[in-house]
Amino acid sequence: MVTHDAQPRIVVGFDGSAASIEALREAARFASLLGATVDAMICWDFPGFYAAPYALGASDFESTARQILDDTVQGAFDGNIPANVSVRMVQGPARSTLIDASKGAAMLVVGRRGRGGFGGLLLGSVSSACVAHAHCPVLVVHPPKEEGLPSFE
Repeated sequence: MVTHDAQPRIVVGFDGSAASIEALREAARFASLLGATVDAMICWDFPGFYAAPYALGASDFESTARQILDDTVQGAFDGNIPANVSVRMVQGPARSTLIDASKGAAMLVVGRRGRGGFGGLLLGSVSSACVAHAHCPVLVVHPPKEEGLPSFE
């Protein structure tokens, strides 16, 4: 009897930063090489101080996330999403949402969001949490060099 394994799945988290746009591109490249699908996620949530019912209408966080999603996909793929890439918005904190999504994935891809100089050598809080707690291998992608990545040449 011939059995077919499920198509590998690569999860990528993005937030509109240069590093996350590059992470989305890298996930798509890996997926095409591995015959995998890409589950690209932007996570959004209400900040804690908006938890009070009277404040929920103060800002439209979901619309902002939708705009970031559209801009990121445009920047990463010139508006032409590859057939093996699905993009979605998920309400919830990025760290726990991406870690949970990594269950059963072949890889989790995130961007590194350092600030340049010594800070540029550090991982951001989401990428650090993913490296420490994901249920699969994690690829942390740097932004393009022109975005302030320190040179070690």
